Amino acid sequence: MAIRIGIMGYGNIGRGIETALADNKDMELAVVFTRRDPASVKIRTAGVPVVSAADAEKWKDKVDVLVLAGGSATDLPHQTPEYAKYFNVIDTFDTHAHIPQHFGAVDEAAKAAGKAAMISVGWDPGLFSLARLFGHVILPEGKDYTFWGRGVSQGHSDAIRRIPGVKNGKQYTCPVEKALDAVRSGENPDLTTREMHTRECYVVAEEGADKAAIEKAIKTMPNYFADYDTTVHFISEEEFEKNHQGLAHGGFVFRTGKTGADKEHSHVMEYRLKLDSNPEFTTHVVLAYARALYRFAQEGRKGCFTVFDVPPSYLSPLSGEELRAHVL
Repeated sequence: MAIRIGIMGYGNIGRGIETALADNKDMELAVVFTRRDPASVKIRTAGVPVVSAADAEKWKDKVDVLVLAGGSATDLPHQTPEYAKYFNVIDTFDTHAHIPQHFGAVDEAAKAAGKAAMISVGWDPGLFSLARLFGHVILPEGKDYTFWGRGVSQGHSDAIRRIPGVKNGKQYTCPVEKALDAVRSGENPDLTTREMHTRECYVVAEEGADKAAIEKAIKTMPNYFADYDTTVHFISEEEFEKNHQGLAHGGFVFRTGKTGADKEHSHVMEYRLKLDSNPEFTTHVVLAYARALYRFAQEGRKGCFTVFDVPPSYLSPLSGEELRAHVL
């Protein structure tokens, strides 16, 4: 019997989950929940109901894993512990500093309800987290480096669009090649935030807007741009529509270290992702971990988990015998 997947929210992540299900033959889409008018939401999969989020509890026995496709800023901190009362849930919560707090809230709710939950699944946090863990345990004496990009930061892009006079905007996070090369060569540099990444902004200004004021507002914005070398390009709406609609992203995780009696040998571990579509790749990661979460639930495991808690074999639809024969 196929694993029944529910989706809460039908934005970039929700749509990505739906298309990713076609690549996971042991799963099927059971329902899509939305806070919008269900009649206004058109999905790709024929015969699957779109249901008001207010009625989600009625589906608690018809969904094996509910994927929460909301945003980390305002949706997931409330949604994940709430829906863990009724479903085995998985989310993509990516505010690193708040993960311990989020984990605690979800763990308490899931244990109380006898459900299994998993948070912060994707590529960072997620796959990059695993790369950092492997680096720490394999090279205990060493340094971590994480670079992101070149890719679209949706949060920073949203911050640009909130500036008065901005009609549309998109921001790209770009690793500094000089810093990348220094890490890759084993120099173990001490790098500041500004030395690791730059930010490149493409802005469509409203007619008559003060472009100098917009540029200053971007470059001095605390927590987003002030700590980075930031370039602002003002472009036409036509150019924006033509060249800046994609959601590509990616990045690098490095661990550098030394081994030997006198630490005479240097090593560099490098893990890289280059993604044409951030949400589509992320949702493929989510479904692999949804499979693991379903197996946890079948085993009676309760509470909240992260990617660190999952045996790799639980991610695969293949049997242990098949994995040993063809993958190991």
